[in-house]
Amino acid sequence: MKHIIAILFLLSSLITSNAQVETMQSQAKIINELLEDRLENLLPRLMDSTKIDCWVMMTREYNEDPIVKTFLPAEWLSARRRTILVFYRDAKNNTLKKYAVARYPVGKLIVPAWDPEKTPDQWEALVNLLRTMHPQKIALNYSPDFGHADGLDLTEYREFLAHLNTQEKQQVISAEPLALAWLETRTEKEMAYFPTLLKITHAIIKEGFSNKVVQVNKTSTTDLVWWFRQKLSDMGLGTWFHPSVEIQRRVTNEKDEIIRPGDFLHCDFGISYLRLNSDVQEQAYVLLPNEQMVPSDLQEAFKKTNRLQDILTGHFKTGITGNKILAATRAQAISEGITPSIYTHPIGFHGHAAGTTIGMWDMQGGVPGSGDYVMHNNTCYSIELNALYQLAGWDKPVRVALEQNGCFNGAAFNYIDGRQTKIHVINSQ
Repeated sequence: MKHIIAILFLLSSLITSNAQVETMQSQAKIINELLEDRLENLLPRLMDSTKIDCWVMMTREYNEDPIVKTFLPAEWLSARRRTILVFYRDAKNNTLKKYAVARYPVGKLIVPAWDPEKTPDQWEALVNLLRTMHPQKIALNYSPDFGHADGLDLTEYREFLAHLNTQEKQQVISAEPLALAWLETRTEKEMAYFPTLLKITHAIIKEGFSNKVVQVNKTSTTDLVWWFRQKLSDMGLGTWFHPSVEIQRRVTNEKDEIIRPGDFLHCDFGISYLRLNSDVQEQAYVLLPNEQMVPSDLQEAFKKTNRLQDILTGHFKTGITGNKILAATRAQAISEGITPSIYTHPIGFHGHAAGTTIGMWDMQGGVPGSGDYVMHNNTCYSIELNALYQLAGWDKPVRVALEQNGCFNGAAFNYIDGRQTKIHVINSQ
């Protein structure tokens, strides 16, 4: 697996920066193919490794469990009425049964297991199905530490338990280990498309941070933010968060939004495509009229922040918690004279995705709960961090904030489409 992913990263370099967005019909076909692969090949393995033989998810239209949405075919934009999914793994016979206790089949692989004419009560139909399978555990989506795995609402929980006998109630457990594994694990087929997602993201940022878009002394940061949003709309893409563009200036009392010579710009931008997400922060500098290149001390600060990225990813290791990775990274960075702030998170089906948390901007001593979760193979992360530098001529320390996306295959961390190693340059004239 790790060798194949490494090859995919190599192949991704051959994709042009003008990677084309597939038509909606083609996107749906790809989404359904990726989902089928996950259901047939990934889910059985994850159920075995987490020792959960029965996973039950229940949700209602307009109040969707965030995990249930990852099981819906591309043609479904939400749950329908009450949608109940049941996955039963018989490891001994190497089978995985996939049922929808609902009025409709869910795609081609999740077959209906409810006849409302024979059994009007949907909960009774669910319990009858479970009793034919005799599961050892009945895993439900509730979790104190991960919102992604806490999608079961109180009404559904009460209704379900009310239909179970005493012994069955004792079999109910949290699906958290399986739920997180399902969300965080990236497949080989998904990784074949992730590079395109990042190439598009990087290409849009590069265009936005150029004289093609920025008219110095005229364009505002708000103008540039809405250019990013409009660009996505024009390309038929969406995003999971509103972009931002910020200015740092040598003289801090100049606080207008107009982009001017000498400004150090920062953007935070990501897109959603094929149910995957990107999250990228890059920096640009607007040359002063007498400058030919970015000031050397600013370039050096940027280079040190690249070094901070290397320190962080160098501590990635299977089975290590995010809190331990954070502590080791901070200690090494500080010993090298870098003032770090690290707030790295998983990325995949969600922008701030399931998996181990490596710091938050306001929790540099560790994150209880999600930071205690360990790192696993074939998981993707948004390497998000910053460092402060006192530069001559600047009123306040300069903050270099970077964010790039990559995958950890168990042996090494690789950026999916590289990372920014040089500051974008915008000419002032």
